[in-house]
Amino acid sequence: MRNEYAADLGLSEADLAADWHTQFGRWFADAVAAGLPEPNAMVVGTADAAGRPSGRTVLLKGYDPEGFVFFTNHESRKGAEAAANPYASLVFPWFPMQRQVVVAGPVERIDRAETEAYFAVRPRGSQLGAWASTQSRVLPDRAALDAAYRAAAERFADVERIPAPPHWGGLRVRPESVEFWQGRASRLHDRLRFRLTGPGTWAVERLAP
Repeated sequence: MRNEYAADLGLSEADLAADWHTQFGRWFADAVAAGLPEPNAMVVGTADAAGRPSGRTVLLKGYDPEGFVFFTNHESRKGAEAAANPYASLVFPWFPMQRQVVVAGPVERIDRAETEAYFAVRPRGSQLGAWASTQSRVLPDRAALDAAYRAAAERFADVERIPAPPHWGGLRVRPESVEFWQGRASRLHDRLRFRLTGPGTWAVERLAP
């Protein structure tokens, strides 16, 4: 299967914002305005201590000049890999707009206060789910998960503000590179990358498609 990309779209150096986070904000706003389903969905790639990679789709929950933040069970596969090999990649696949954003950089846990603040605004069902799920571990059946959820609901039945589990929290990817990819005709795509060259210093590079 092959779809040809639009000939009249493009991304030039003159189109770019002065920094990656402003440029990301522009494209993210475009994705939201276009009505893309879950425009904050991104593929997170990690690798274990032996370098064996894994990937999965998660939701971006915040970004700023410091990086991109998402939340997870730290004992999950991605949480364990981020601890053992603290480097990650992110891909935002905005296919209907013929765009991608590709990020790479070290990953770190965010401050616990930030985790608690975000956890407090999650729906109660999601809060209970974070307590119930031993993410990435083998379950005997669905009934075991449902039972764990019921147990969490009973445990916190009289608790108005459920705390975040100690094993659950946010991860921040601090980018060393952020690539903005715009599809073009004949597979001659535009790829412009912000690359960290020193503390607070970025170079803009055009990559061959």
